[in-house]
Amino acid sequence: MTSWYKSFLPPATTNSTDSRFIYAYSEAIIGFAANLTEDEVRYMEKNDNFLKAYPDRVLSLLTTHTPDFLGLQAKNGPWKNYGMGKGIIIGVLDTGIKSDHPSFGDDGLPHPPSKWKGSCDPNFHCNNKVIGAKRFFGGRKVDMPPTDAVGHGTHTASTAAGNFVKNARCYGSDFLAGIDEAIIDEVDVLSISLGAGSRPFHNDVIAVGAFSAVKKGIFVSCAGGNSGPANTSLSNEAPWILTVGASTMDRQIKAIVKLGDGRELLGESLFQPPDFPPTMIPLVYPTSPGAGNCNYNSVVQSKVKGKIVACNNVGSRNMLDDLVKKEGSAAIVILNKKGEGDTTFAEARSLPASHVNFVGASNLKEYVNSTDKPVASISFNRTCLGTSPAPVVAFFSSRGPSSQSPGILKPDILGPGVNVLAAWPLYAGSSTENSTKPKFNVISGTSMSTPHLSGIAALIKAAHPDWSPAAIKSAIMTTADIADNDGNLIMDEMRSPASFFATGAGHVNASKAMNPGLVYDTVVDDYVAYLCGLGYNDKNVELITGEKVTCSEVKKITGAELNYPSIVVSQKLGKLTVNRTATNVEEGQFSTYTINVSMPEGISVDVSPRMLKFSAAKEKKSFTISMNWSTNKSGNAKGDIKWVSTKHVVRIPIVIY
Repeated sequence: MTSWYKSFLPPATTNSTDSRFIYAYSEAIIGFAANLTEDEVRYMEKNDNFLKAYPDRVLSLLTTHTPDFLGLQAKNGPWKNYGMGKGIIIGVLDTGIKSDHPSFGDDGLPHPPSKWKGSCDPNFHCNNKVIGAKRFFGGRKVDMPPTDAVGHGTHTASTAAGNFVKNARCYGSDFLAGIDEAIIDEVDVLSISLGAGSRPFHNDVIAVGAFSAVKKGIFVSCAGGNSGPANTSLSNEAPWILTVGASTMDRQIKAIVKLGDGRELLGESLFQPPDFPPTMIPLVYPTSPGAGNCNYNSVVQSKVKGKIVACNNVGSRNMLDDLVKKEGSAAIVILNKKGEGDTTFAEARSLPASHVNFVGASNLKEYVNSTDKPVASISFNRTCLGTSPAPVVAFFSSRGPSSQSPGILKPDILGPGVNVLAAWPLYAGSSTENSTKPKFNVISGTSMSTPHLSGIAALIKAAHPDWSPAAIKSAIMTTADIADNDGNLIMDEMRSPASFFATGAGHVNASKAMNPGLVYDTVVDDYVAYLCGLGYNDKNVELITGEKVTCSEVKKITGAELNYPSIVVSQKLGKLTVNRTATNVEEGQFSTYTINVSMPEGISVDVSPRMLKFSAAKEKKSFTISMNWSTNKSGNAKGDIKWVSTKHVVRIPIVIY
């Protein structure tokens, strides 16, 4: 195909084709990547087979105890009961991997599955755990091995099988080359902790590449983004992708700040010095211009030597630590802003520290302003398990409603994404001079929650190898938890019940997802009808699907009409009727499900029929959901319908906004 692709290029490029031609894709898209001028692109537009040219874009990285929190203990639960994911291949598109890390040891593991078509870079160490690795950078395969230079890829890979990482980047052309390779290599699950914000699907290389993967039966999970708590802040919104939000877990690495007036502020810190003095020492909160932001002038003028210095949570962590440490500060307290609420980070720091929530920050500022000689101490309480409430939505986790899929609830699901412990190849802390080189680190982001879902999807695929990506997604969503470990609805960072646009279907429950009872399956033709329903023209739909499409001949559907395990509708409509088709995945027995509807007062939801009876596995039953509501009410309304049997509860969340 390379020769055919090169035939698109203008004659003037003939002598330089080899140096300007970058990638020839065969699976992710039918197309190529090349270095071209705008005039050269306009020349190619005259070709009858030309669809569209994209400018190359940079994708951002959306950057333990979590297996226990998810019910994935090694000796029981899904790990043991479903073969430890044996034979399933997870592909991770990220910044590389440190394959000699203990997390990727292959003791006792069999050789790679016979279906594996991939290979390992000849200058890189692969084994029976990391069975293949390749690097794509700058629009080409390069001679350098795919070693992780920033930590993000190693961390996500070890979680599956964040915050933006500075100086790390991935171009869309390289990403598509990775998707191309993953499809050729026949991976089962793709974990993608990258994002480029919200954009139409035909202009989104992740959406396009993921569609090609899903067509081949590959499950794709993607980070929903770290731009929360703002509404409509998502990345990776396509309905064929599992879009993952981030939540806390029931573990805290505590660092309690005790104020001179007796108040105690709950904080967290990965740095837990065993010999930090318990005595009260002076506390400083800079009040000069630039107050609280701890810039160079405010820190120097506040004379922080031997004191605890409190700083607002802004700027570079490493630069801040180095600054106050250089000035002789005994410790640092990081103060959350209002929008950050209760989300605190137990980060690797180079001096004793505590990161306190917004309520704690307000109490500290109030105390400092009430006395001429404020004092404080920090008590490091080590790791505490079973803390509550958990999970809680992280403030940074991007929120819906979706700009590109307004009729689809996004994110789809929550997973652990705050203070996640996983493999790490780099120095932790702010400077390398006095740092050790640990094998693990704690970081946060939807980059961290995504590989948790990828790993769970791999377990489901191992247990049910004939399930489609949509069926696996349905199993994850319909069995999700909507309550925390206190029995209350999952909260957001402000201690309020979280919106469905923050939680999606809820928090993943790995054990229940292995055996959901019913699934809502979707085929590729359904997505074509949906894309045409979005108003995309034929060329744009072809760009996504890789096939000729004539939307005028397609029966178009809205997002709410897709056979999806959630429903989102505009309040302006006043009424809506949609259909769903459930597939029985319970083996070898009869099962009967009755409907349970839970919606706010003033919203009528009728489901017909009200009972579904199944007599065989893979049997399908359709039902109708008719909704009516007043268009005069303000705000969002949320509820759900549940199909309930003696063994299963299969839930579909509903949002009217």
